[in-house]
Formats: sequence, C-alpha cells, structure tokens
Amino acid sequence: MWAYFERLLDSSMFSPHGICLLWEPELIWFHVVSDASIAAAYFSIPFALTILVTKRRDLQFGWVYWAFAILIMACGLTHVLSIYTLWVPIYGIESIVKAATAVASISTAAALWLLLPKILTIPAPFELQKVQAALEEEEIKSRDATLLLRQVGDAQRAMRESMTRLTAVVETAVDGVILFDAQARILLFNPACERLFGYRAEEVMNHDVGMLMSDVERPSSTGHARRFSTGETAGLCKDGSTFPMNLSVGQAWQDGELIYVGIVHDLTTRKLTEQQLQQAQKMETVGQLSGGIAHDFNNLLTVIIGNAELLSEQLKTRPDLRQFADDICESGERGAELTQRLLAFSRRQLLRPQTIDCRELIVSMLKLFKRTLRENIEINTAFGPGTIKAFADRTQLESAVLNLALNAQDAMPSGGHLTLSTELAAIDEDYRNLHPEVVSGSYALISVTDDGEGMTPEVIEHAFEPFFTTKDVGKGSGLGLSMIYGFAKQSDGHVSIYSEQGLGTTVRIYLPRTGAGQSLTDLVESEEAAPRGHETILIAEDDPFVRSSVILRVEALGYRVVAAVNGKEALQRLRADPGIAMLFTDIVMPGGISGWELAEQARRIRPGLPVLFTSGYALETLVEQGRAQAQAVVLTKPYRNAELAQRLRDAFAAATVTS
Repeated sequence: MWAYFERLLDSSMFSPHGICLLWEPELIWFHVVSDASIAAAYFSIPFALTILVTKRRDLQFGWVYWAFAILIMACGLTHVLSIYTLWVPIYGIESIVKAATAVASISTAAALWLLLPKILTIPAPFELQKVQAALEEEEIKSRDATLLLRQVGDAQRAMRESMTRLTAVVETAVDGVILFDAQARILLFNPACERLFGYRAEEVMNHDVGMLMSDVERPSSTGHARRFSTGETAGLCKDGSTFPMNLSVGQAWQDGELIYVGIVHDLTTRKLTEQQLQQAQKMETVGQLSGGIAHDFNNLLTVIIGNAELLSEQLKTRPDLRQFADDICESGERGAELTQRLLAFSRRQLLRPQTIDCRELIVSMLKLFKRTLRENIEINTAFGPGTIKAFADRTQLESAVLNLALNAQDAMPSGGHLTLSTELAAIDEDYRNLHPEVVSGSYALISVTDDGEGMTPEVIEHAFEPFFTTKDVGKGSGLGLSMIYGFAKQSDGHVSIYSEQGLGTTVRIYLPRTGAGQSLTDLVESEEAAPRGHETILIAEDDPFVRSSVILRVEALGYRVVAAVNGKEALQRLRADPGIAMLFTDIVMPGGISGWELAEQARRIRPGLPVLFTSGYALETLVEQGRAQAQAVVLTKPYRNAELAQRLRDAFAAATVTS
C-alpha cells in the first residue's frame, strides 16, 4: 500500500504543465491569474459562510453550510495546485486533492438532494408576506375582538352596577314597591311592602296582587293588571286589618311583555294628621265663636249686674223686692264666671305668666284638696328628679289642677286614688306626628290621675269642647276641660287625655319650662344611646295607629316584629312562631282577652316568656287597683324611644332573673 502511494507521489517521471504550454509566458501567466482569481473567490466563500453561520444561530440546516464551505475550499485548493503544477509536476498530490474534492462534492450533493424536500417546505418570501399579512389581519381581528370583549365587559359591569343601585333603592325604599305582570301575578315584593302588609315576599310571589286590597276596593274582574288604577285605596294586611294607602301604577316593557310597577305609600300617618288638624281647626273655630259670644255676653252682663246693683240700693226699704235684685246680680256673676271660662277656652283671657315651681304648687294645693275632696279619696303625689319649673299663669294653673281634681272625684263615686305628679317631659317628632299642632321640645309636665270609671273613645274625642259634659243636668257646665285646653294652648303648651274604661283617666298638662335641669339635648342623647336588640317581639295592640307607630319604633331598635290586633290572634301567632322571644301587649284590648289574661295564657304556652305591658297608668296605680303584680314591667303611655328601649331590656332581664 505504501509502495503504491510512493509511486503515486513520485513526480520524477513527469514534466510540468508549462512544457505543454510550450513555455509561452503570456499563456502561462494567463492560467496563473485565472486560477488565482478562481482560488481567491473560492477561498472567500467559506469565510462568508462561516460569518453567516456564526452570526445567524437561527438558520436551519447549518451543517449544510459547513459542508459547502469545505467543498469550496477543496475546489479552491485544486486551482492553487493547478498553478503550482505549471512548474512542479506534483500530479499525485493534485489527484489526491481532486479525489477529496470529489468525495466532498458527492457527499454535499447527496445531502442536498436528501434535504431538498425539507428545503422546499420553507416558505418563499411572497408566502411569508402573505402569512405576515394574514397574521396582521388576525391581529387586527384579535384586537377588535379584545376591544369588543372589553366593551361588552364594561357594559355588563355598568349593568351590574345599575342593577345593584336599583336593587338598593328598591330594598331601602320607604314606600312599598310591587312588580306584577299582565296577569296581575306578583313578581317583586320589597321589604317596605313586607312591613306594610305583614307578608313575607315568598308568601305572595306569583299570587294575584288583588290579595293586597280590601274587598271593598278590589276590582270585580280578576287576572288582568289593567284593572288597577292610580289613586287612594285601602290595603289588606295578612292579619285581616286594613290601612289607607296611595297606589301609583306605571307600566313598562320587558322582553316583549308588558309589566306593571306599583308604588304603595302608607297614608295612615297622613290620615291621622288630617284628623288631628280637622279637630284642631274645629276647636279653633269653636274657640273663636265662643270668644265672640263671651265678649258680647260680658257687655250684656255688665249692664245687667250694674242695673241690678243700683236697683238693690233703691229697694233697701222693700226687702221682698230687693231679694229679686240680688238674685239677678248673683245670676249675672255666675254668667260672668261662665264667660270667663269661655274666654279661657278661646285663649282671649289676660294671662300673667311667671316662673312656677311645679312641686311647690302641688304641695301648696294639698291642703285645699283635702278640704275640698271627699274623705274616701286618697291623695298621692309623685315628683320627678330635680326642680321642675314652668312658665305660666299661676292662678289659671291652680284653677286647672283643681278642676281636674274635682272631675276625678266625680269619676270615683265610691272613692279611689288621686295621684298628682310632675316631671320633666319632652315631646318628640313621633308624638308630634300624632299631634301636629304641638311644638316639639322640653316641657314641664303636671299629671292628674284617677282610678275611676274612665272614658270611652267617643267621650275623649269631644272632652275639650265647650258645654260638652257627661254629668247630669245641673251638675256641670261642660267648661272645665275646655278652660284647661284654652289655658294650655294660650300658654304655648299642650294638654292630653289618656283613659280606659274601668282603669281610670290621666290628664297631662304640658307647659313651657324655665330654669336649669335636664335639657332636651340630654334626653335626645340618652335616646341615641338607648339599648338595642335583635330578638323577635310579638306586639298585641288593637288601635291601628298606635300599632303602626309601635311597630316602626321597635323595628328601629333592631328587633323583628310580629303584630296582632287582639289577644286571640296573639296566641295564634305565638303558637305558630317559635322564634318569638317577648310579648309586648296593651292592658285593655277588645275580643274578651285583656293584656293580663293574654300574658297568663301566653306563659302557659311558653313558660318564662318575657312580657312588657303598656298602659297610661303607672305600675303603682295598677298594683293598688289589684290589676298588676308588683314585679310586672309596665311602660307608661306616652313614652319616648329611650324609655321603650330600656323597658324592653328590663323585661328580658326580669324574665331571666325569674327563670
């Protein structure tokens, strides 16, 4: 093998190529320049490929470039050897180089043919441009889709926020909101409606909205929402009671279907206010009439009394005739007293207000009461803390208290208890809603309470009217309470009556207060700090206005309320609702079951049930009458929110101690 290579590389027997070119210098150098140029070009190509491959790491099939570079280098080398063999005949080395070049060429060509299908899959520039254009179009579409999705998301978010706000408005609205379809089926029933009608929302869903209207006001046809019109009507509660309301009905389209929105406004407070204003206007009219009559009548009485006195002087020598003149004069003076009371009612009397210590006034009148009232009338006093001073006419106030004491005596023909009390009181907005003619604020309060026969609601309604009396003919003029009413109003005060048949009567005179002591601000702050709760309270109250007011006030303290109009219904509610934690009942109710009896029966059903009674009389008075136990918790009417809140917690605490 080695001998073969030695023979192959032996160039002694060969002549250089220059001999074949006859040693023509021009021709030789032409070959030299040409081969040198080709070799230089060939040698530059691998360098360029090396730079390309090293700089572009992302090129596919990089090994092909290296194989091509080797092939070009070999080709360049053959041209260098062609120059060299012009003078030196090393044809063996040249053949080896050419053989190597042939191997490199065949290998590169074979690899390229094998690689050709893959290379053909590489996209052409125009295809890349098309792909790029398609990508740009897809990018634009994607951007548009993203923008559309963002807009849809913003719209959905705005819709959710709008729905949240609308739901908050409907849920927190003071007025009731009812949504119902064309067949009058209820679709929405907000919390205000639950409070007004006593139903839970799930109890009325998909029911006819006519179930919420009284039989008198309910349209005869059924199943059509068009029959409900806007205006004043009567609402029907779950417990069967009714209340005045204003129903406003509007319509809208939802998913191609007609729906109706009903706004229910409770007119109970407004109706009560209207009644109170009508009563106040009536009293004002009667007062103006009475004042005019009293003024003119006083002029007549002045003439009658003056002439009677002159006539009496002239008839000194005729005693029989002088007695007639004296009788005329005495009758005229009695008439003057009546006109004075009429002037007091009409608020046209001349008052001389001054600062009055209410405790001292009551104490100073005790001796007068003991001499004036019957011996079977026991007189008690009760005074609030501190010094309570009123600003009023002392003479008129003494006359008013005396009149009330005499009325109380007449209401207790077989004897009884008379309680005179004074304390600081405040008239708040809740009380003012029931009595709009009263100015809210702090007052000095004087109360006169008896445990006599009491008054019916009809008597209370007319009690302050002049010449109205329940006494027999000749036993009363009917001007006592009207005089007190006029005196209180003229003094910028207020007078109220609380009475229940069989329990007695309390008359309260509110007068402007003076001096130091507990202020209205202190009372308001104490109300703001009033204890709250979350328990369920059963309220039994027959008066719809009082029941509505109590429900709102108790719910405002955080409690859940179940209402009943009488004792029988209260017991039914107690059996049906195990969550009831307290009974809050009026003492006197219709239906054959009083508050005391209701409490006894309720505790048989639910032993240890806390009970809070409410009455116009203090616990001491009720205990003396044998109508209450000393440990009973009684809330005296009227009461402030702070008193209500405290008494509710007292009732819970008392039940806990007892159990």
